Amino acid sequence: MALGSQPRWTVRSADAQVGIDVGLRDYMLRVYNFMASGLALTGIVAYVAAVSGFFASIAATPLIWLVMLAPLGLVMWISYGIQRMQASTAQMVFWLFSGLMGLSLASVFLYFTGASIARVFFITAGTFAAMSIYGYTTQRDLSQFGSFLFMGLIGIVIASLVNIFLASSALQFAVSVIGVLVFTGLTAYDTQRIKEMYYAGDGHEVAGKKAIMGALRLYLDFINLFMMLLQLMGTRRN
Repeated sequence: MALGSQPRWTVRSADAQVGIDVGLRDYMLRVYNFMASGLALTGIVAYVAAVSGFFASIAATPLIWLVMLAPLGLVMWISYGIQRMQASTAQMVFWLFSGLMGLSLASVFLYFTGASIARVFFITAGTFAAMSIYGYTTQRDLSQFGSFLFMGLIGIVIASLVNIFLASSALQFAVSVIGVLVFTGLTAYDTQRIKEMYYAGDGHEVAGKKAIMGALRLYLDFINLFMMLLQLMGTRRN
């Protein structure tokens, strides 16, 4: 009797594990789809705002500060208010954030050539994909690097603010190099954290919120990595 019951228990356990793996795969695909859609919206808005002259028309007005600071406000809103939001509201805020980020990044198309933007984008995409796959598949616990990466991120923010007043090309170069390292590491770290956030028992509403927050984290990693690489490798217009 014991021998006869053991295979049935093993089959049920394997089926349950397959179910969890399928659920995790679907969850991660949802995260990546949200992130990719957000990036597409950002790119479209940035390009249209640049070529239409809309960005140039507001660049010399106080409205530019609203355009630049609004995405930060939306990130803080969704990060601290996600528990009180419905998943549909969080998704709407994410799309609004992606569109405003596109408007704030329209200057990229004015300062850099289209060929260099495309080249850096594909380099960023390749780097991001490799590090995200590593973060998803590695058995190594990357949480030990979290504090180091966070300190690096704080250092980048402070140095960037200081360089607004100094306008030092050497400091900008250093910030860009360190930024590439930090956001490359954060891509793997955040991917592993997003994977660990998954729980098969989550309801549709909770799973939707987790997918949005995961997409937001990876979106920010991608955008910041792209901007740092563009500073290093982009070709400026004459």
